[in-house]
Amino acid sequence: MKKLTLLFAGLSLFVATGCTSSNDDVMEAPLVGVWQPLKEVVTTVETGEDPVSDLITYTECQKQSRWRFNADASGKKSEVEEGTVAGQCNPLPDKNFTYIYDKGGKSVQMKYQGIVEPVNAKVITLDATTLNLAVREETQDPTVFKTRTYTFKRIPQ
Repeated sequence: MKKLTLLFAGLSLFVATGCTSSNDDVMEAPLVGVWQPLKEVVTTVETGEDPVSDLITYTECQKQSRWRFNADASGKKSEVEEGTVAGQCNPLPDKNFTYIYDKGGKSVQMKYQGIVEPVNAKVITLDATTLNLAVREETQDPTVFKTRTYTFKRIPQ
């Protein structure tokens, strides 16, 4: 009888502490912040053909570029390219944008200042240090689809 009481007490303790909800949400880092682009993959798909992907590794100058997503849904893209003189970097004019981030759908729509059509993107990965953002490009040919997937590193502020 003593063993049965101990067994019942042990099972009661297990049920009281061991049955927690398994609906633990995976924590996703915020999109808000400053991001440094490291590389991109351009994928082109023609109707009826296999996809073709090209990896573009950024130069040290290009890695000085920054994409800023502010808490007020505004942003700024500051790009830097190779200069005409070896070893010099050339900053390009900033591109301001507003954005809408649908966290549930993992979609981002960016509207650049002075450009009518918004840019649509999908968040592939978003954590404390990494952002992979797939941006769909419009093409002139309706049978060709192109996506640029950027890999970013978060810059601590």
